[in-house]
Amino acid sequence: MNVKKITAVLFAQEIEPSVKFWVERFGFEKTAEVPDGDKLAFVMLQKGNVELMYQSYASADKDVGASISQAVRKGPTFLYVEVDNLEETIGAVKGADVVIPKRKTFYGSTEIGIKDPAGHYVTFAQFAAQGQH
Repeated sequence: MNVKKITAVLFAQEIEPSVKFWVERFGFEKTAEVPDGDKLAFVMLQKGNVELMYQSYASADKDVGASISQAVRKGPTFLYVEVDNLEETIGAVKGADVVIPKRKTFYGSTEIGIKDPAGHYVTFAQFAAQGQH
């Protein structure tokens, strides 16, 4: 068996602020969306080979059983994102809720952690080039 891809699906009360966050700050592209009245029920975002999905709680209520629908509200989710330029990333997240100030870790990365508009935690990390430890 070959696992080809793993994509995070994040749930939120409203997903429009998160779409704006990833599109405007990081250059993601909206590749699919499912409307629900004047709101979005679901969206798929992509940049290169990186993909991220958001689904609204209201959509989850309609889409899955009650036990799963209640479970998605328990969040938040934690994402660990490796980047090639942390300083550029810090500029992109300016104004976001910083929950982990810029730091160097024992495992060789420099990181910053923020909360996205839906309340999920995102840690951005840049690893030192090989041989520079």
